[in-house]
Amino acid sequence: MPDLTRPEVSGPEADPAWPDAGRPGADGGPFGAGLRVLILGGTSEGRELAAACAGVAGLHVTSSLAGRTSAPLRPVGELRVGGFGGVDGLISYLRSERIGAVVDATHPFAATMSAHAVAASARAGVPLLVLRRTGFVARPGDDWHRVPTVAAAAELVPALGQRVFLTTGRQSIAAFAGVGGCWFLSRSVEPPQPPVPPRLEVVLDRGPFTVEGERALLDRYRIDVLVTKDSGGAAPKLDAARERGIPVVMIDRPSPTAEPGAPASGAAPPVEIVATIPAVLAWLTARGATDRS
Repeated sequence: MPDLTRPEVSGPEADPAWPDAGRPGADGGPFGAGLRVLILGGTSEGRELAAACAGVAGLHVTSSLAGRTSAPLRPVGELRVGGFGGVDGLISYLRSERIGAVVDATHPFAATMSAHAVAASARAGVPLLVLRRTGFVARPGDDWHRVPTVAAAAELVPALGQRVFLTTGRQSIAAFAGVGGCWFLSRSVEPPQPPVPPRLEVVLDRGPFTVEGERALLDRYRIDVLVTKDSGGAAPKLDAARERGIPVVMIDRPSPTAEPGAPASGAAPPVEIVATIPAVLAWLTARGATDRS
């Protein structure tokens, strides 16, 4: 458990390109009586953003976690755990807590929560910003096979190999339960729930990982195909797969406004997406200036 009373500084406070003179709060805070911010978190970016906001005068931040992991890494500051009860529940929360801005820093594949955030923010009249790490980019030597869904990945796997390393998260394992002729290795923070493939070994582990460790794991289990999501960020598993000439099934990320299975209801509201903590703080500064005008 990190020391929440003295968080490690990350984001703009540690960025030499973010001068003190232009930093929110450097001159007493641009937010007047304060701006209440809801961070939809559960990612390293969400934790880094919460820590960065803790050093900004006039920002009052609450991080929200879905509660799907029994021992999540706790962000700095106020925390709520659990769902909101759909779009209507999120709207009620935004209004009752007088939230002035929402930052969606959820996982790139948390499509349902992102879609709810878009709908609720639009209906409640609360500005929304999406913080998303950039996706993976293929490099020379990569053998990637892009697919749109986990189900499509399950269909493709038998044509590429027989010993499969799944790094798609425990909630995606069920899609591979009916895949015959393959042995699977799954890595997740907590064990998957049935249904699961009949030939499955589970490794419980939490990153960060290293190229050396990933290389050793691929060799130990004689992996000949890797399945992963285009979540972005550091990915030593992709470096190790490239070195070993192992094909990768890459599952494309969903749109931040697209909820799987939801009926079309007109054009989705435009969503602003940024990739860095300084960009989020600049956006929040603009919200504070708008509130004062």
